[in-house]
Amino acid sequence: METLARAAKEIRDVIFQLIPPQAEVTKVDFEGPKVAIYSRKPHLFFENDGELVRKVAKAIKKRVIVRGDPDGRMSEQEAKAFIQSLIPPEAGLSDIYFNIITGEVEIEAEAPEKIPDVILYEILAKTLWQPKLIRKPPLSSRTVSEIRALYRSHAEERLKFLRELGYWIYRKPLFQNKFVRIVALGSFQEVGRSAILVQTPDSNILLDAGIKPSSNGDELPYFDLPEFDISDLDAVVITHAHLDHCGILPFLYKYGYKGPVFMTEPTLHLAKLLYEDYLKIAEREGKQAPYSTRDVASTLLHAYTLTYGEVTDISPDTKLTLYRSGHIIGSALVHLHIGEGLLNIVYTGDLKYANTMLLEKAHTKFPRVEVLIMESTYGGRGDRLPDEKEAQLELATIVKETIDKEGIVLIPVLAIGRAQEILLTLTNSIRRGLLPEVPIFIEGMINEVSAVHTAFPEYLSSNIRSMIYEGRNPFTAENIHIVRRENREDIVSNRPSIILATSGMLTGGPVLDYLRLLASDSRSSLVFVSYQVEGTLGRRILQGLNQLTFTDEKGRKIIKELKMKVYRVEGFSGHSDRKQLERYLRHISPTPRQVILNHGERNKIREFRADIYKYLKPRFNLGFEVLTPNNMDSLRLR
Repeated sequence: METLARAAKEIRDVIFQLIPPQAEVTKVDFEGPKVAIYSRKPHLFFENDGELVRKVAKAIKKRVIVRGDPDGRMSEQEAKAFIQSLIPPEAGLSDIYFNIITGEVEIEAEAPEKIPDVILYEILAKTLWQPKLIRKPPLSSRTVSEIRALYRSHAEERLKFLRELGYWIYRKPLFQNKFVRIVALGSFQEVGRSAILVQTPDSNILLDAGIKPSSNGDELPYFDLPEFDISDLDAVVITHAHLDHCGILPFLYKYGYKGPVFMTEPTLHLAKLLYEDYLKIAEREGKQAPYSTRDVASTLLHAYTLTYGEVTDISPDTKLTLYRSGHIIGSALVHLHIGEGLLNIVYTGDLKYANTMLLEKAHTKFPRVEVLIMESTYGGRGDRLPDEKEAQLELATIVKETIDKEGIVLIPVLAIGRAQEILLTLTNSIRRGLLPEVPIFIEGMINEVSAVHTAFPEYLSSNIRSMIYEGRNPFTAENIHIVRRENREDIVSNRPSIILATSGMLTGGPVLDYLRLLASDSRSSLVFVSYQVEGTLGRRILQGLNQLTFTDEKGRKIIKELKMKVYRVEGFSGHSDRKQLERYLRHISPTPRQVILNHGERNKIREFRADIYKYLKPRFNLGFEVLTPNNMDSLRLR
């Protein structure tokens, strides 16, 4: 405790030495990784293009936020009228919410990008309320509304957590000897249950906390290894909102973890959706879930969201930066800067090194990289996927042939990412005249996920972002219909049509109901557009399984012969194929000295490593070594 107080005092002393008395600073506190400076004259910090803020941040090497002194704040009624008078009509002001605990005023607008910074500085200077811009989603989003309400109703609890976190992050390192090691808790020589423990003398940081879906039930990471102890965990970093990367996170809070979890804002919202859906499916199937809704709420309240490129302290010796990974909205590459230049790690999570309709390709330029931990889902020699335009044409051809037979196209999708990509592809094909305007039925969760996409257009491709900014929402069309569970039998009688349903690997969810209803229909088609993990029903169907067993609503077993035509359209994957993985290794800058392959089946990783040494390294003069550890292995990196 004495060490924490001493570190905080040193930071405060530096700040008070730098800031002129006329700024009238009344308090310096911590809000997570940020140092909060409270002032009666906050506008002075932003004069000369924010020179004083930059000066302080550079001196203390921390992120700085300036807040107005609480005693000097304008009344809420006066401040609201003042703000309303400043916001331009084209911004579409929707609501104003004052948070007296944090001193923030949330300004909700349809087009927050049309509110210039000069207006925000004026609001802070005149009212002493800290303005925070938030977007009103073009599509109504229950998830966005509920998370905002959760944070507002727990503002005091959140502020207490952030202050405790700040003191913990900025404690003085205790140890002089320097080492960095990783422990493979999951996703090594396999796809699923991603979890990597990064250890230093002063930090234990968990990268991802996923589950592995399989026909035998969900498999958890190796949290029972002696190296992993929840009580020693400093931080968790989540790369994106898919269950194999974040699905077991609330389990940690259930068993005592009280620290932060870092992720992007879209990932936070989509993770909430995933957890709720996971719990509903478990209840419906009579399975015991590993955590409860209370654990999910605790997870959300301990989240700290970052934007791409934002450098943040997460422990006494580690800084975190998230970069675009191109996989799904909000997905991130993790860059860890450990010590004073001791080691820099980039962990890709899931990686897409190609532009798609929805997203731009993964980031490649970093300040420093010594170790790259890289996914290898499509690392096999035969994993050459067609480009997206070819895949779009192939899908349109399959759909057209099925429609001509008065059949139904059933597309199992991951609700996050692939569903939106496929929806955009189908509506684009209809607009181009490649397909007739048939009904497209989607489950409610897919629509909710699409609504989250529209709430954070800054994370999408420039084309889709522009469409949303201009009010041309690409996720809505007259022929798109949201399905309720009780209507599924009526849906399959509506011919011809297209159905997008979760889950994408046939491990559960509404797609199984549709498959049961359509399995024996030879006019209809089953189209896989995403990776099918080994052991899942989707993978077994692709391998030739044609006798399917279902359970009806009365619990009776039903066996049906699969007569639907089965297709696999691979160009829509959110993962890089073999060619794109190789390109990423060539273009990442600077070139790492070690590459660690994970998140791939054993034979694919073996082939990828062999070919890197045989072809890629000699041809392009790449000097790194390639490591392929197993689950439960530990590696000393420094």
